[in-house]
Amino acid sequence: MLSDIVDLRAFYSSTLGRLAERSITMAISSIWAKLPNERLVGLGYTLPWLERFGIDADRVFAFMPATQGAVSWPAGRPSTTALVFEEELPLFDSAIDRMLLVHALEHAENPRETLMEIWRVLAPGGRLVIVVPNRRGVWARFEHTPFGTGRPFSRTQLNNLLRDTNFTPGAWSDALHFPPSKRRWMMRLHTLLERAGRRLWPIFAGVIIVEAQKRVYQGLPVAARSSRRVFVPVLAPQGATRAMRRPAKDA
Repeated sequence: MLSDIVDLRAFYSSTLGRLAERSITMAISSIWAKLPNERLVGLGYTLPWLERFGIDADRVFAFMPATQGAVSWPAGRPSTTALVFEEELPLFDSAIDRMLLVHALEHAENPRETLMEIWRVLAPGGRLVIVVPNRRGVWARFEHTPFGTGRPFSRTQLNNLLRDTNFTPGAWSDALHFPPSKRRWMMRLHTLLERAGRRLWPIFAGVIIVEAQKRVYQGLPVAARSSRRVFVPVLAPQGATRAMRRPAKDA
């Protein structure tokens, strides 16, 4: 099951979604190092966090996977949103300083190829911040939230994947220590449960967050790669030709 843009916007507009956003924001803040005049790109559904962490950035772009869909952002200003294929990003080599992934890696067709492509577009020493569902967490077991879809990761799996793609994992964090319940009395206790969970049961957090740095001292084999997908706009008529064949005239 894949959460599309409509489901994601609806979730983060709900009370439970706003609490989840707040919890993840606090966790990202603990590992987010300030980079003056950085070029920042969010991949997946990152709009709530780009609005917060992209204030001091020189440029901010929101890339949304084609399988998820996209919305115009920011409101009231020229759009900086792009619909992309995560294995072929529309950027030059070493074009950005930091990339934020939320609701992206767990849905990637090939996570390794996705990270290799991110390595390509990051500047030397560039940073990557990833938020993924925790395989041991409760949130990965319920599909009424976006964290219950896709492929969850353990910390070991994510660490190995980053090292295999020439990233050096650095700071780690976690969030969503409260249960994904829609009951009002449970959501009222989310602050207490979040604080308690961070101390008592961090391995059962709903999401794992890691900051990694691009490694440039090790060579990567270069191989030609052709896209496995062909994207067609959904509003384009299928099978239409530019000119209809005219019937032959009677002799």
